[in-house]
Amino acid sequence: MTDPARSYRDGRYRVVRVLGEGSQATTLEATDAATGKAVALKCFRVRGAKSWKEVELAEREATVLAQLSHPLLPRYVEHFEEGGELFLVTEKIEGESLLSLRKRGVTFSERDVVRLLRDAAAALAYLHGRNPPIIHRDLKPSNVIRRPDGSFAFIDFGAVRDKLKPEGGSTVVGTFGYMAPEQFQGRAMPASDVYAMGTTALTLLTGREPEDLPHRGLAIDVAAALAGTRVSAPLVRALEAMLRPDPDVRAKAVETAIIGLGAPEGRPERDHRRDDHRLLRDERGRARSAGGLWGIFLALVFVGLSVAQIAVFVALRVAVPVLLNLLSIVFGPNLRRAAASARHAGKVAGATLAAARRSLDEEAVPRVRVSASGGPDPRIRVAPGGSPDRPASDAVPDDEAESDAPDPREQVRRR
Repeated sequence: MTDPARSYRDGRYRVVRVLGEGSQATTLEATDAATGKAVALKCFRVRGAKSWKEVELAEREATVLAQLSHPLLPRYVEHFEEGGELFLVTEKIEGESLLSLRKRGVTFSERDVVRLLRDAAAALAYLHGRNPPIIHRDLKPSNVIRRPDGSFAFIDFGAVRDKLKPEGGSTVVGTFGYMAPEQFQGRAMPASDVYAMGTTALTLLTGREPEDLPHRGLAIDVAAALAGTRVSAPLVRALEAMLRPDPDVRAKAVETAIIGLGAPEGRPERDHRRDDHRLLRDERGRARSAGGLWGIFLALVFVGLSVAQIAVFVALRVAVPVLLNLLSIVFGPNLRRAAASARHAGKVAGATLAAARRSLDEEAVPRVRVSASGGPDPRIRVAPGGSPDRPASDAVPDDEAESDAPDPREQVRRR
């Protein structure tokens, strides 16, 4: 059991208090003596893990966070092992979780929810735009922090807690009510995070858990859930698009679903776009920059292959055979056979280089589709075998799930 009154890493991290506790991990607030800043110290009890998969998920969270850099995500500091426990250190995001705010009786206006969805659109565009896309899989009120400036940050990338374990099957990662139906089959994809943000937003607007909301078949009846509230029709339509049970017809990105939303509560549209869409424009700019660098690299490789092909032709199919044939007049027919061999080698090498150029031509097809606003759309990536409308990389099966995962239509009870 982690002792909240001690320090770790040879005294570098001095614990201040416990922030949260789960079945396999405890999150502590600590002070980093090296910087003087507050950090979040997540301690995974490796020795008490019920399976190696839980240890693997803990290590994966550290690995994933080490790759990320975004203002709405926790900044990775380091991870280490000490006393049979794995420690993940990230910056402590100031603020309070949506779950904690709800427990204190805080209510959320449409303006709050729209701001949440816009911040989620920016963060998820960054995560889903990576190659391969990073799927959070456990977005919910306890994993969203409202910061003092009113913005929202998204935490907990381990999905170590709140696991649903179907009897006779493998582990399905997520939280009941906030999970998209496909996650019950172990098929998490970017659209699964969109669903989770839709349920989170609806929970804030209604004050009720997703499983307690009215349903129509497998779908949450958004209109019925919000009946009698002052929520605008465009926001109702956006949530309906995010909460369709079929991932093939669900909004593929939060940004897509909220395009029709106007400025909340009379705020000027021009100022609203400048302030709330700044992060989305930054993501488009980074995508454009990455695409430009990739194109320059492909062009340089293509030029190199072209030069090599010309050099091989001149050397092995012209210069060397001519020289060997001339020398064969003095030194005999063996050099004529060598000239023929050189020409054959030149043909083989030329064909190989030509095939490489053709392959490069296929690789040079643009991988980022331009959005309606004129910038690259980080949600859409075209991989071999994919298409802009339905990219091959859009669905990322969970390696935690097996083929015997349960039908999502079956009743599932919370533990």
